Amino acid sequence: MKQTFEMAAKTLYGLEEILAEELIGLGANGVQISRRVVTFEGDKELMYKANFCCRTALKILKPIIRFQANNPNEVYGKIKKWDWQEYLTADKTFAIDAVVYSETFTHSKFVSYRVKDAIVDCFTEKGLPRPSIRVNNPDIQLHLHVSHNECTLSLDSSGESLHKRGYRIEEDEAPLNEVLAAGMILKTGWRGGCHFVDPMCGSGTLLIEAALIAMNIAPGIFRNKYAFEKWDDFDADLFEKISTDDSREREFKYKCFGSDISRKAMVAAMKNVKNAGLSKYIELNVLPFQEMQENPGKGILITNPPYGERLHPNDLMNLYAMIGERLKHVFPGYEAWIISSNPEGFDKIGLKPASKMKLINGALDCEYRQYVLFPGKRKDRMSGKSLPD
Repeated sequence: MKQTFEMAAKTLYGLEEILAEELIGLGANGVQISRRVVTFEGDKELMYKANFCCRTALKILKPIIRFQANNPNEVYGKIKKWDWQEYLTADKTFAIDAVVYSETFTHSKFVSYRVKDAIVDCFTEKGLPRPSIRVNNPDIQLHLHVSHNECTLSLDSSGESLHKRGYRIEEDEAPLNEVLAAGMILKTGWRGGCHFVDPMCGSGTLLIEAALIAMNIAPGIFRNKYAFEKWDDFDADLFEKISTDDSREREFKYKCFGSDISRKAMVAAMKNVKNAGLSKYIELNVLPFQEMQENPGKGILITNPPYGERLHPNDLMNLYAMIGERLKHVFPGYEAWIISSNPEGFDKIGLKPASKMKLINGALDCEYRQYVLFPGKRKDRMSGKSLPD
């Protein structure tokens, strides 16, 4: 009988429900949604699958200790009592990262230092050789989460954040996080049943994530290492079976179309698309959005316009007004989805959103808005006038 255990999948704010759906689809049990995390139960195979297949997970953690503490010294005491020989030996290296949401714990790095001290002292006080600290690529990566006085120490099975897929070799300014890009697409319900358009595509992250979703290619296909591969119980044959299984992949009968005003961005996008092996499915052009005159046919539009960090206010408002004008005139019959942290910009688009949801891009609170672009004028539709086909 396979051994099951609790796990926690970290994600970005607003993507929790999408991640829960992904985990259930992989066979997870006991799925519970919290803020930026989804907890679930499963076995080693599911842990491997969650790392390799989940598009909206940042980390897959395996909790090993839970306790209450009111200060870093209490954390030290609780961690020191644990039998760390189960996980660490003198020939292994380890590292710790901490996330703290607490009124009494004000410095996450100091808490990490106290955890490190506790583990090292656990060995030295028993007269045993101690494991070494290694910040980059350690044998065992530990993650401490502190919420008020509730502490959870977990084994990090992922290592480097899962948003770092491995296909992006070139970046434009302020590239979109891959997990956020995938979550934005999955939230629309699009799974490849029509064309995908991003007229302000930067280095191409939305386009690449869209093509992967359309063909149901696992995002882990480009990645060459996970932290669990250094664990003593790593099952190489099982992971090989999971990572080479293409039975769930499907045909994509449409295309992803990307354009941008920046030639530099297009060069970066082309390199990333080629590196991902998706040139057949993604078409790229240097083309300002305002010069776009036609759409490629039945499709959906998702884009991430500038928020205002590098544009003057007048230029930015003109940009958003142009977006609204092009959406109305070039993309009738489409759904358009736009993310931005600029509410005045959204107002300048001049279209009524069908839905809104909160997302966070980096440190910026954003809205993700859906626009349903009907042909003709809204007042004509409301009055019941017939429209030409």
